Amino acid sequence: MKRKIDPTLFELCLGIFIYGVIFEIVLLFFSRDISYSLGLWIGVILAMAGAVHMWWSLNRGLDMAEKDAVKCMGVNNIIRYLVLVIVMAVLIYTESANPIFTFCGYMGMKLSAYCNPLIHRLCIRMLHKQPEGIIGEEE
Repeated sequence: MKRKIDPTLFELCLGIFIYGVIFEIVLLFFSRDISYSLGLWIGVILAMAGAVHMWWSLNRGLDMAEKDAVKCMGVNNIIRYLVLVIVMAVLIYTESANPIFTFCGYMGMKLSAYCNPLIHRLCIRMLHKQPEGIIGEEE
């Protein structure tokens, strides 16, 4: 059984990944410090995980009554931000990666959301068709 991947979520994660690659290329022109790159990719992974968690929590919330959905979405938002704060605190404490570049990587989710129409058009051109429903869905 194949897993279902929402096309919008796929495009959002693809945009986050492309942002990370472009940011890394620019970053390598200015510095070869591994902690900067490590911080960037930790942020990119956090952004992708946050996007998947957001998609999951929205799908759950839409199936609930309004009062329960509001409470569930609030709790899930707090969980996402709490994970980000904990990871940033660990990075600051251990000094293993640069937390500023982790934040820059996490901001890839925002840029990817703004660039989603462009990424959507690129995906349609690469697939040569309009995606219907869910990618990877068995017929």
